Amino acid sequence: MSNAEWLHRFLAYLRIERGLSTNTLVSYEHDLALYFEHLGSVDVVHARPADVSTFLNFLYDRGLKPRSAARALAAVRGLHRFLLLEKATDRNPTAVVEAPRSFVALPHFLTVEEVDRLLAATEPNGRTSLRDRAMIEVLYATGLRVSELVNLRLDGVNLDAGFVRCIGKGSKERVVPLGASARDSVRAYLGKARGPHASEILFLTQKGTPLSRIEFWKILKTCAQRAGIRKSISPHVLRHSFATHLLERGADLRAVQMMLGHSEISTTQIYTHVIRERLKQIYKSFHPRA
Repeated sequence: MSNAEWLHRFLAYLRIERGLSTNTLVSYEHDLALYFEHLGSVDVVHARPADVSTFLNFLYDRGLKPRSAARALAAVRGLHRFLLLEKATDRNPTAVVEAPRSFVALPHFLTVEEVDRLLAATEPNGRTSLRDRAMIEVLYATGLRVSELVNLRLDGVNLDAGFVRCIGKGSKERVVPLGASARDSVRAYLGKARGPHASEILFLTQKGTPLSRIEFWKILKTCAQRAGIRKSISPHVLRHSFATHLLERGADLRAVQMMLGHSEISTTQIYTHVIRERLKQIYKSFHPRA
């Protein structure tokens, strides 16, 4: 596969799986185009640590500042992690390359009121409305990645005990609690809408085949438009909302880490920054001397 083809697949992954905005994707595409220009005829799956470290010099020669260079290197790191995920290579040449200090963007999330509007916006009386509502309920109730959601198996959902069992990154299994509202929605879907299909996957199309990540992303976008939500929406935004709302209400950071399936607590700590920023906004809005 050519470098251009890998770039196309990586950008599609970022859009669907990670829920990145159009502007962010354009930045990734620009930064990775520079990386491929630097690599020249070198296949990206065969890139070495020296190729990555000299890429920083390449950027500085182009007049980029450390912050912009750090952003470009972050794009390169993401690409090489994706190549590992796709099993295109077993090496990550970015692992030993230190980046300049860079700004970490805070994750976007919906308010509780916006989540309620989103759930109410599934197509009224539509043939797929029970399925769509159940999927959104489960995603918000569990914080699953979209790939984990569409691959949920019937035997991985225990409605009586109230939990789901999924296979996450690195083929790691985890169990996540499932709230009463989500359980009721799944029961309604199973009883009235799923049909007696032989598939072991929980959420299916009307033809009885598993939904793809792209198909669910389109469902979510349609519901957001119907609900009048103008924020950029993606399955990952609901994952961010799940974590943010739990921590706002006093959940333990380690517990949230386990539910999200993060291997490092530092990944989960980004949500504490979100809450601090929100508190600052509330203070500025309501304190008489802010």
